[in-house]
Amino acid sequence: MAVLVLCALQGCFSPLALDRAVVEYDKVTTDILSKQLLLNIGRAHQHQPMHFTGVSNIAATFNFQFNAGATPAFTGEVGSVMTPVFGGTMSENPTISIVPIEGEEFTRRLLTPFQENKLTMLLRQGVDVDLVLRLLAGELRLNGGQQSGVYLNQPADGDGYRLFRQAVLHLSAIQDSHKLFVEPLIFNRSWSLPAESLNAEQLATLQKDYKVEFNAEQKQVTLTRRVTGRIVLTNYDPATLSNDERLALHDEADRGAENDVSVDIRSGYPGGEWPLHGVFRLRSFHNVLNFIGQTINDDPEYPVDKHPRTPSVSENPVHTLALLVDEDEPSATEISVRFGDYYYALQPETGYQWNREGFRLLCQIFQMTMTDLARKGAPEITISK
Repeated sequence: MAVLVLCALQGCFSPLALDRAVVEYDKVTTDILSKQLLLNIGRAHQHQPMHFTGVSNIAATFNFQFNAGATPAFTGEVGSVMTPVFGGTMSENPTISIVPIEGEEFTRRLLTPFQENKLTMLLRQGVDVDLVLRLLAGELRLNGGQQSGVYLNQPADGDGYRLFRQAVLHLSAIQDSHKLFVEPLIFNRSWSLPAESLNAEQLATLQKDYKVEFNAEQKQVTLTRRVTGRIVLTNYDPATLSNDERLALHDEADRGAENDVSVDIRSGYPGGEWPLHGVFRLRSFHNVLNFIGQTINDDPEYPVDKHPRTPSVSENPVHTLALLVDEDEPSATEISVRFGDYYYALQPETGYQWNREGFRLLCQIFQMTMTDLARKGAPEITISK
């Protein structure tokens, strides 16, 4: 009977300890990431260098020991009766490896501008277009008409900042009506070659990837291939355009940088009361944090009303990410971090949790820069508890 009880106890404690450890380690690593982001915003606010440290590995060893025995009763008439004795110990020995993000890793993750595919991934998951663009986009470049020019997402830019804010609000209104398309341009591209330049074997090989058409009169072979091109934010379905129009939009977008996201809002469609044609230029994660830090005091954001031709919008907060900065530790927040003489935390709010959503998105964006932390040659710190 004692053996059965012992086995039952051991089988009960082992899963409980493992469950507790996994959940607690998950909470700790999440809190570490949140505090590191706040810490680096504080560094940007105080014009100090940014630095990140990643937890590359957590290995925990659990040791369960149980024992059982019997001893005579010490008092009473049953002194000769054997009394069972049970005991046990449980120990945990975690090893945590920490890797500083520096050198080439720092350049790739923090200094390299985001590419359009990452913004597209976020928008297709239903992220607010105005929130993500206020975080990730550094400027809006409009082409054609009287609006042609560069408009910075920087409060000090004055008129440029106001038009940038109005443009992302306009896209938000289109998104709220479920008419914002985030689609790649799919088109057919053709090439013509002299028929005598290709033999039968080469033609057979090309037919695997291309549609091959032979023109006997001109003695030419036309190769046609379906191509998936650049992403464009539109207020219409790009599939309704002709092949030449889609091809022209792609060629225009392809002349830009990889961190340029094209936008084409046309009249005649939802939101077309204010047409927009140009690109949003995405910035690096380092610049995202620096922007948030500098807007605390040096370059504060201010209210911007929507464009007169923009429909009503549900959310238009003043700050991209509002923070509490105080010499005393805030009591109404879940996570805060101290840097220098100040504590940094998210500003509490009522109603729609713009700040929480913005900070959650910031954490997600940082995770999207993730690469293999356990890289060869990195100065790694291992901590054993």
